[in-house]
This record gives sequence, C-alpha cells and structure tokens, in this order.
Amino acid sequence: MSLLVLAGLVALVPFLAAGVLALVSSWRIGAWINCAASALTFALACTLPWSVGHVGALLLIDPLAAHIALLTAFVGMTTSWFSLGYVRAEIAARRLDRRRLRLYHAMYQCFVGGMLLALLSNNLGVTWVAMEAATIAAVLVVGLPRTAEAVEASWKYFIVCGVGIALALFGTVLLYLAALPALGPGMAAMSWSGLLASAPRCDGPVLNLAFVFLLLGYGTKAALAPLHSWMPDAHAEGPTPVSAVLAGSILNVALFVILRLRGVLAANAEAIDPGPPIMALGLLSLLLAAFSLWRRRDVKRFFAFSTIEQSGVTAFAFGLGGSAAVFAGLLHMTLHTLTKASIFQCVGRAAQLKGGQRFADISGLLATHRALALTLAAGIVAVTALPPFGLFSSEFLIVMATMQGVPLLAIPLGVGLVVGAWALIARLQSLCLGAPTPDVGPAPTALALAPVWLHLAIVLVLGLAMPAVVADWLASAAR
Repeated sequence: MSLLVLAGLVALVPFLAAGVLALVSSWRIGAWINCAASALTFALACTLPWSVGHVGALLLIDPLAAHIALLTAFVGMTTSWFSLGYVRAEIAARRLDRRRLRLYHAMYQCFVGGMLLALLSNNLGVTWVAMEAATIAAVLVVGLPRTAEAVEASWKYFIVCGVGIALALFGTVLLYLAALPALGPGMAAMSWSGLLASAPRCDGPVLNLAFVFLLLGYGTKAALAPLHSWMPDAHAEGPTPVSAVLAGSILNVALFVILRLRGVLAANAEAIDPGPPIMALGLLSLLLAAFSLWRRRDVKRFFAFSTIEQSGVTAFAFGLGGSAAVFAGLLHMTLHTLTKASIFQCVGRAAQLKGGQRFADISGLLATHRALALTLAAGIVAVTALPPFGLFSSEFLIVMATMQGVPLLAIPLGVGLVVGAWALIARLQSLCLGAPTPDVGPAPTALALAPVWLHLAIVLVLGLAMPAVVADWLASAAR
C-alpha cells in the first residue's frame, strides 16, 4: 500500500469507525472499538512524515500539516483510553445514560476525523466543511449529559461557532475570488498549494477583505477574544474527554488555517501586513483570560480560560512572524496540547472522586490521593511554564522574539504571562494542599493515569533536552 493511500486513510478511518459505532448497541463494545479506531488512526498518522512533499488535488502534506495531524491523532488516541474508565464511572454514578453512548462514541470519531481532514486537505472548501463537521459533532457531545446547563452550553457553542464558521465561509468565497486573476476559475483557485504559489499575483484588496472574515471566522474556533465565549461553557458542562480534545486540537486546527492564510498575505505586496491583527487578537486573549482566571470557581471553567490564554500566546507568536517566532509558536502549541489534555484528564478523575467540579469540592488531594495530586500538580506546573517542563522554553523563545521584533509589546505580554501563572499556582495550592474533602467515588488506578504520565513525560523530555530530529522537524514546519 502506497504512503499516499495511508495518508488518505488517516482522515478516512475515523469516519468509517463512526459508521460502525453507530450500529453497535453495546456501550462496552463501542468503547473498545473507539479505542481501537483511535489507535489505528494514530498508527496511520505516524506515516505522514514519510509522505511529506505530496501535493495533489485532495491532499497537501507538508511538515506543518503532518505535525499537527500527528499531534491531533495522538491526543485522540490517549483520550479514547481515558474515556474507557471515565464513561464507566459516569454510568455507575448515574450521571450519563448508557443509551446515549452510541452517539458519544460515533461523534467522538467524527470530531477527530473532521479535524484531521481539515489539516490534510488541499481544498479551501473541504477544509471549511471538515471544520463544520467537527463543530457539529462536538456540539452533540457537549449536550450529551442532557442537563439544562449542558444543553445551554451546547446551543451556545453551536450559535457562536456557527456565526464564526459562516464568516469563514464568506471569507473562503472571497479568497477564491482573490485567486481568480492568478489561477483562473476552477479547482486550482480553491487549493492551498495554488494559493501559496500564486499569492503575489492574487487580487490584493479582495485578499484583505477575505483575511478579515477568515480571521474572525477561524478566530472564533481558536477561542480568540472577543470570540471566546463558547469555550468555558463547553468545557464546564460537556464530558471531560471532549474537554481534553477541545483544549488543544480544535484550536490548533483553526490556528493552522490562520497561519496558512498569513503566509498567503505576506507574499502579496498589495495586501496588508497580517501580523498586527493576529498579534492584537492574541494579546487581547492572553490578557483577558489571565485576569479572568482569578474569578473562576469551577475547575473545568478555570482551565478553559487557561486554554484561551495559551491560544492567545500561540496566535501572538504566529502574528510576530519569522521562522524563530513561528518555531516557538508551534512548540508552544504542541506542548500546551499535551499538557492541557493531561490536566483535564486529572480534573475529570478528581471530579468523579469528589462528586463535583467546583474548587470547594476538590481540595487537599495530596493528603489522601498522592498519585493523582502529584500528577495534577505536575500538569499545572508545566502549563505555568516553570522549568524543567518544555513550556518554559517555548514561552522564553516567544518573549525573546518579541524583544527583538516589537520590544514595546513585551511589557503586556509579560504581564499576561505572570498574572496567568500566578493564578495557576494559587489554584494548585488549594487543589493539592488545602483541607481534604470527602470522597464519593472511586480513586483512579495507576493504569487510568498512564495516558497522563505519557503526555507529561513527553513535555518533560522536550523541556530538558529536545532531540535534534524534533528541532529540525519543527524548524521545517516553521519555514
């Protein structure tokens, strides 16, 4: 089987698995099929680095797309492992109806498949359709608990992201119109490869208008302020495994599209500089989320605002431009995705253990559940960007790039990072070192925490000594 066929199967397997899962009535069998399909998708994604360089009518596989697709498939696989025990505990506590799990597992695969298709597609229209499919799948899963709050969060997610994706559709049409003078009518003007190669000859004014709509549209999916309002509710009310994937992967796909678009505009002499608007949204997201952390009382909502903060940091790095800043942004995106998925898995286990997800419910874990407490503490220290974890390196590189490129912006950037880190450390003390609260559910086993340890081990290794092959890979994606 050719590498090209394997690359195509990366996006196809999740949709095929979703079709199978829709027919499986047993939630136990469905959970194992979900795990097996996610593992197969990741195994196929591991072939993407050897498929780099392929440009066709359907697929565009370059280091950037291959890297983020591999990361998305990995998080999808480890989160499906986490889902096994999480779903079992939710059913035992009667917080989730087993009759709805067929929908949960099918939509989980559709969600992952939509993201992978958006990343690997070489067609602007297919990218948009894939993002819309991923959005609808996530909306259905967020409302799965069927509580009033979950249904409200689901509708809010659908409406806000629906408006965003509608703006992205109009921007896609405008981008096609901008490409017509260079590529003529037809599929060529709808391809990312054609746009990137012919960007200097595109219609500059139309390209500017397309950029505005696409930045707002995909900025909504990236949870960039002021378009972020859907994320805290979706995290707080939806099942925790969806939070673990939403926390990084769907944001990464939207930022990936914005980064692609930045390359198109940067190559056109008549287009505006795309950097300042992207940096402005990123900095606004960082500052708003960092100060909002201090007022959160719900644990999952708190870490949702932390995700908005880190998405803003990545967007800011991409807006800075240049290979060094984009390298730092890609490294930050990678490490944050792994870390935040770990944190949400720990928080989900703690919420099941304590019977609630408010800070008042979860406290003093170190006194009674040392393994869970130390794992959660390691995740929070990592996302705070303290050494020896890798996010320290990525944030240091972003600050250095800012000092070299736009020194004045280093001040608000530093304020946002310090305020956010301070809030995280304060909450770490209450979660792990406060007065213990009573348990109402089973404690997680070492096997249940294994996916979290795997994520944090990667973040730690990349912080201590990044292998040269990883650095070269990220550098090629940045270029």
